[in-house]
Amino acid sequence: MGKIIICYFSKTGNVKEMATILKNRLKENGMSVTMKHVSEINVEELVHYDCILVGSPTYYGSMAGEVKSFLDKTVRLHGELEGKIGGAFTSCAYWGGGHDFALMDIIKVFLVHGMIIKGFIRESYFGVVSNGPPDENTKQKLYKYADGVSELVKRLS
Repeated sequence: MGKIIICYFSKTGNVKEMATILKNRLKENGMSVTMKHVSEINVEELVHYDCILVGSPTYYGSMAGEVKSFLDKTVRLHGELEGKIGGAFTSCAYWGGGHDFALMDIIKVFLVHGMIIKGFIRESYFGVVSNGPPDENTKQKLYKYADGVSELVKRLS
């Protein structure tokens, strides 16, 4: 059974709802899942997971400052996250608001750590994006993403 942590920041509740949908689907797939707000996480605990998923609202084409601050603390773990799986998801106020940049900001941190990134082969390549609260289409993308993450975790752990 793979161990996954979902780390998120959510001001309006949209990203938290996305995190909850991911958590439930990952559990259905047999994963052991922990979901925490970024303010509740001691970064040292990340080394105990096979996969780290990070969710943030899109703010001015980037991740929220709270997520950036959380990820900045992972510098203490440099070298200890190598080979772990990483993924990102975001919610934005409107299409074209920089959600791809927000996802890439999270992914860049993971790449510096030597992590393996789970992306999509169609649509939003870098992770799941919701325009406002997750609608049925977004929920289907979250299910598909969780299924892909579960499969990758099973193959690599």
